[in-house]
Amino acid sequence: MSVVENVVLRLPEPLRSLALKHRELLKFAVVGGTCFVIDTVIFFVLKTTVLAEKPVTAKIVATLVATIVSYVLNREWSFKTRGGRERHHEAALFFLVNGIGIALNSLPLWVSRYLLHLQEPHVSRIGEEVADFVSAQIIGTLIAMAFRWWGYKKWVFPEADFRPRRVTRAYDRPADENPTDHA
Repeated sequence: MSVVENVVLRLPEPLRSLALKHRELLKFAVVGGTCFVIDTVIFFVLKTTVLAEKPVTAKIVATLVATIVSYVLNREWSFKTRGGRERHHEAALFFLVNGIGIALNSLPLWVSRYLLHLQEPHVSRIGEEVADFVSAQIIGTLIAMAFRWWGYKKWVFPEADFRPRRVTRAYDRPADENPTDHA
């Protein structure tokens, strides 16, 4: 039994039913959390080293790397039963939606740096770092995440239950099924 199955089976009712009912959203959130960590680490490494003078470029590169990881995880886990498109068409739409997502993710950082001038010498180094984190990693990520969730379900993986589930696990069962009935 996987870690996710163990966690879901240990949840009290009605939380377990809610988790099962919204498992696609929860999986999307786990993938998003994983990619958030990847994006944040790469962004700060680039921003403090080779792209110190180009924070928006650092953000774009970090988000591109996280997007590639996101495609694999979302296709094979979060939206594994969705489809309706040939794989190359699906991938093209995924990266188009994410291209828009990258722009949405980078826009608050651009506004913070170049319109509000929340950078040295206008603010302290700590003020700059806090403004960069809040604008790029929180505001930008939330805006892009909402757009991606909508875009994936609308265009990239439009048809629910298109691909059959290969393995039935506790967290893949419909919410109205009792997980203990299958033990």
